[in-house]
Amino acid sequence: MYHRPVEPAILTEGLSKSYGDTVALDGLGLRVERGEIFGFLGPNGAGKSTTIRLLLDLIRPTAGRALVLGMDCQRQSVAVRACTGYLPGDLRLYPALRGREMVDLMAGLRKAPVDRRFVLGLAEKLGLDLEKPAGSLSKGNRQKLGIVLALVGRPPMLLLDEPTSGLDPIVQHTVWGILREEAQRGTAVFFSSHVMSEVDQVCERVGILRAGRLIAVEPVAGLKARQVRHVAVSFADATPPPDAFNLPGVREIRRERLVAEFEVAGEIDGLLKALAPFHVVDLRTQQPALDEILLGYYQEATR
Repeated sequence: MYHRPVEPAILTEGLSKSYGDTVALDGLGLRVERGEIFGFLGPNGAGKSTTIRLLLDLIRPTAGRALVLGMDCQRQSVAVRACTGYLPGDLRLYPALRGREMVDLMAGLRKAPVDRRFVLGLAEKLGLDLEKPAGSLSKGNRQKLGIVLALVGRPPMLLLDEPTSGLDPIVQHTVWGILREEAQRGTAVFFSSHVMSEVDQVCERVGILRAGRLIAVEPVAGLKARQVRHVAVSFADATPPPDAFNLPGVREIRRERLVAEFEVAGEIDGLLKALAPFHVVDLRTQQPALDEILLGYYQEATR
């Protein structure tokens, strides 16, 4: 029996947006799968928010096309929005409405019943009082309310612009857990960020954007594995001779009587095999931080 292939959550082809001579997005080609948490990274002004607004048909592309859940973002924009939870970077709320009233308003716009237990559970996890007027909330609590509103109706697509902005580290971890739970249900989570720790925590893949151009799409694990890492090895006896570690991708950078330190490009399997004949007391590895890796990408893109 023929089975129709499942459409990706997001598919863009040559998606571009210009404002006169200013190019905000240049030929974006991207595929995000259902159930995936995809981080969209780049410095301010890279084109992250522009991409999200194009997906929601809040602005129109200069060229190219975009599909969300198999639907054309321009020709079927109402249907796309109906199945998408959106958290804008510049969140605006009705100041006189209480949190629960904002939830009711959002549910009415979606024309979907509200799962009160789910909403109250989210608010409790986030430490959010839904009885307070939105205008009385702090920046962090407004962001929490924005996250709850994006999840009303548990849509199959989440577009989140800097979702943890203004949140303390404990609440950030709570938000990451919520996003993981939604992805496990099959929801696609697409969020822009320049907070590298959250990308490291929750994303399976990342797209790296610079000056409107997509310069890389990588699994987070692969992104780190390809970078140079530092390895320090302590031996029970005298350090083995340098030629014992004359391996591709391995460079010895320091040597003492019982300790040798190396820089290793990519996997460390070759170094581990070379160490096997010797009595190793301790081995410590240190990967570069994700922000260091991304900085390298940005610098390469300017050359």
